[in-house]
Amino acid sequence: MKKMNQTRTYDFCIIVPIYNEADNIDRLAGALHNYIGHASVRTCVLYVDDGSIDNGLQKIMEVCKRYPHAFYLGFEKNLGLSMALKAGIDYVASPYTGYMDADLQTTPEDFEVLLPYRDDYELVTGIRTVRNDSLGKRLSSKIANSFRRIFTHDGVKDTGCPLKIIQSGAAKNIPFFNGMHRFLPALIQLQKGKVKQIPVRHYKRLAGQSKFNTWNRLKGPFIDCFAYRWMKKRYIQYTIKTGNIEEVK
Repeated sequence: MKKMNQTRTYDFCIIVPIYNEADNIDRLAGALHNYIGHASVRTCVLYVDDGSIDNGLQKIMEVCKRYPHAFYLGFEKNLGLSMALKAGIDYVASPYTGYMDADLQTTPEDFEVLLPYRDDYELVTGIRTVRNDSLGKRLSSKIANSFRRIFTHDGVKDTGCPLKIIQSGAAKNIPFFNGMHRFLPALIQLQKGKVKQIPVRHYKRLAGQSKFNTWNRLKGPFIDCFAYRWMKKRYIQYTIKTGNIEEVK
């Protein structure tokens, strides 16, 4: 029997999509637990296992028994980062939704520099000011970011930074498609939302392997930019002037 969605009792829920990160999970869970202990708002974490084929899901379940304020979802099979993020957003019931990667190349501690702007901006996103990645990864990321900016005109310097806070209402209204995780700022702006960029720290990956290489880091954004442009031209938005019935939320 499924329990009540306890994320509604929190102010802020951090979604962490996970795929084959078993070697990182204990360290990740410890860092999140330490952060939650002194966070400025009541915070929980929602791990979304994207059909891992290591023992990651088992470790996530153990972590959720060990630490309070931790919840999880598990896919039957691997569906990709965008779908894992969408599932997390669908299940979050707190007013604010966070997002970070499982590799701990960003730290949950830096949510504290984003949180002060959460009321005034639908999306607050980090900028990795000093990248601790290989030269190839930095170059491919720079090219991909530049290409996205040409297509989206979102003005965001580092779309790929995984540290983000989104007002949950705006997050649930995002038009989702495969690859949408690369376009969160542009998709928020599409619904007339405001985006704030804040510098955050970046660290080397200490365990596990990146799921992206130079080829898919460039190919994916290139293809998805055309999908975004197609969707933007057909995006439907309306404003109600008057009526005598209340909106269902």
